[in-house]
Amino acid sequence: MRPSLVQGLAELPRMAGEFGEYAAYRRILRKARRGDGHHVLVLPGLMAGDYTTAILRGYLDDVGYTAHGWGVGRNIGPTREIVDSMRGTIERLTEDHGPISVVGWSLGGLYARQMARAYPDRIRQVITMGSPFRLVKRSDTLASLILERYSHLHVSAEELDLPEQEHLRDPMPMPTTSIYSQTDGVVPWQACLNDLYMTAENIEVKACHIGMGHHPATLWAVADRLAQPRGQWGPFQAPKSLARWYPEPKNWPLSAEDLRLIGIDAAELLDDEVRDDGVRDDGDVSLGAGTG
Repeated sequence: MRPSLVQGLAELPRMAGEFGEYAAYRRILRKARRGDGHHVLVLPGLMAGDYTTAILRGYLDDVGYTAHGWGVGRNIGPTREIVDSMRGTIERLTEDHGPISVVGWSLGGLYARQMARAYPDRIRQVITMGSPFRLVKRSDTLASLILERYSHLHVSAEELDLPEQEHLRDPMPMPTTSIYSQTDGVVPWQACLNDLYMTAENIEVKACHIGMGHHPATLWAVADRLAQPRGQWGPFQAPKSLARWYPEPKNWPLSAEDLRLIGIDAAELLDDEVRDDGVRDDGDVSLGAGTG
């Protein structure tokens, strides 16, 4: 279900308010679990660049990681330059420093998931923020027209998976966290949910879409997830003092009604999973067709 125009128009004033929350809680955020120094690649959302992830990357540096921007300028969708640059950055970082984590915001999260599938031995963890990887129709986001404007520059359709195929893919082969908000004014939150299996989880925050990268609840959750030693994953548990930041998360699969709102028929979903019989082919270049 596409967020309403009212929700979309509320994004800018909410983002400004969440900057204030970030400033107010900076001292508390420094108390998050310290990192082990491993390298983290941060991918921005649609029409955004490294400047939008500067607060997140600076925070990760402060709590013990080495955070990297993607260095490709503005994210106008999966162009050949962007796809090749992400691949080259991942290969360079992992050859120099070993496995990395990838954090992606909105469309950047779709990139993160598909790069992780392409490089399962090089990526230790994936965290997405407001990323609609289960989106069926691009028109269900308020950013769809912007993405379509640049579609003539995107990689060929053969290199993209249809978004409704997410439930037919193999589970992500590394710990995967989806951070989402039911008050997201750009993408439908229902399309942002992981299926709970082994090392996959969902964390709900009370952030707007364009403020998620500096919202204190998001920053704390990202730092907490990245701090887990390899091979010692455990589900997210907020400190009691911060529990108000984190509502009880929703998980996939949703109710039949919630599935209907994002264009998925529950009966067809079940039939597809039965027919699939556990055999899924991801390809190694697909980036998904969602937006945000």
